[in-house]
Amino acid sequence: MAPPKRALIVVTSAHAPLYPRGQERGLFITEALHPFNVFKAAGFAVDLVSETGTFQPDWLSQQPDWLPEKDKAVWEDRRSEFRSKLDRLLKPEDIDPSKYGLFFASAGHASLIDYPEAKGLQSIASEMYTDGGIISAVCHGGAIFPGIIDPATSKSIIAGKSVTGFTTEGEEEECVLARTPSRAGTVRPLRVPLPLRGLRVSRLLVHQTPILR
Repeated sequence: MAPPKRALIVVTSAHAPLYPRGQERGLFITEALHPFNVFKAAGFAVDLVSETGTFQPDWLSQQPDWLPEKDKAVWEDRRSEFRSKLDRLLKPEDIDPSKYGLFFASAGHASLIDYPEAKGLQSIASEMYTDGGIISAVCHGGAIFPGIIDPATSKSIIAGKSVTGFTTEGEEEECVLARTPSRAGTVRPLRVPLPLRGLRVSRLLVHQTPILR
């Protein structure tokens, strides 16, 4: 039986002053908004959830270079479906994994803080994976993967697999590398900052960065 045509977008509930001038990192708005739009256009019902049911927007993601006017209009309209669901975030205990076929971990640097220990979200993803659902992430969202366990192996769903994420070059460009902790295993550097690179391994989908300049 095909997985339910319902997507769950995960957002970080963490925030921290990681920018050089102390501005806060949090949810990178378009990394949740753009997938939301794509899933809706494809006919999916979409819900949003964080580990604590809270979020804080990333400072950079609200700046004109990173939030186009069309996206800004949706973000600032509290009556829009995206913003209203974001303002009323669900918690893991509100979620029945059997009702979802797609798990998408959005990002922002702050996801490196809470995703590795987000047991509630990881448990949801594990059950969805067991039921045949797709598990996916973009940019720093892959920080949640090590804690998503495949019951068939008792190991992470990425054990023995190659995945991708935000590049070291990108971190250097944004001047946050020194403030960013690393839990990476084998690191294979790429020469070009912020290229669009994605990987698909069975029901696991990851993408390096969604941002086009």
